[in-house]
Amino acid sequence: MRKQLLSPFVPFLMFFLYGSTTVAQTPSPAPSGPTNITAILEKAGQFTTLIRLMKSTQEADQINTQLNNSNQGLTVFAPPDNAFTNLKAGTLNSLSDQQKVQLVQFHIIPNFFSMSSFQTVSNPLRTQAGNSADGEFPLNVTTSGNQVNITTGVNTATVANTIFTDGQLVVYQVDQVLLPLDLFGTAAAPAPAPSKPDKDVPAKAPAGSKEDASVDASGATIATVSVSVVLIAAISLKL
Repeated sequence: MRKQLLSPFVPFLMFFLYGSTTVAQTPSPAPSGPTNITAILEKAGQFTTLIRLMKSTQEADQINTQLNNSNQGLTVFAPPDNAFTNLKAGTLNSLSDQQKVQLVQFHIIPNFFSMSSFQTVSNPLRTQAGNSADGEFPLNVTTSGNQVNITTGVNTATVANTIFTDGQLVVYQVDQVLLPLDLFGTAAAPAPAPSKPDKDVPAKAPAGSKEDASVDASGATIATVSVSVVLIAAISLKL
């Protein structure tokens, strides 16, 4: 009797349990609203310095506008706070406002590059900073297995992980600040400081030099004059 009462409800129960399991396995939808690069970095954490630079140079607004008003892809290399801490003291403060803009733009490629696409990319890559010619803003990518290295001509950084990707924007964490050759080429390899001159000590003239010759000539002249004076005196006495 109980089996007859429960049998109509068995299909319903199975459907309910299956539906509940399916909902639990479905990932939560992405946050609604336009893409915001600083919000992505803030959520990832440890990118306070980069966020401050993006905001002060207004590059954050330009990235967001570009992403939300066009279909153009972007690749952003994001150094964490400890990468900026490892720079020489006063490095950021020594840059002008325009140079800070170029530094941020140097970390942005106006194309979407997945990790796998770095295997076949053509170097040098053009960044938002401008020309990729030698002496300006060259950026070269090399790969070794799954490792991706980025060379600037001043330093080499490694892609640590992917922070965010949605098919249009991809943000990679890198272990160093990318230093463009145009801004840091000279500073990265400073010329050695000139050695301090020794105290002024009169140098001794080497033997056989002109100075010795002039002294000898002066002595010979004095001796000749002395002999002449003695001879004249002797002649005078005889007279």
